[in-house]
Amino acid sequence: MNWDIVKGNWKQFRGKVKTQWGKITDDNLDVIDGQRDVLSGKIQEAYGVSKDEADKQIKEFEDRNKDFRP
Repeated sequence: MNWDIVKGNWKQFRGKVKTQWGKITDDNLDVIDGQRDVLSGKIQEAYGVSKDEADKQIKEFEDRNKDFRP
């Protein structure tokens, strides 16, 4: 998944992110704004997981959504 594309189409991805990580607030989504590293940090904060675990979850999310076309 190309995160430049995600950033450019963040409004479409917000719903997918919210569905995957329900503890992430709308305010967090505004801050994340399609940035993978910020998403990782917000997952760590919201779920109390390590950076490695957050990155693993994001990778799985990417794999499930690799064919997404906005």
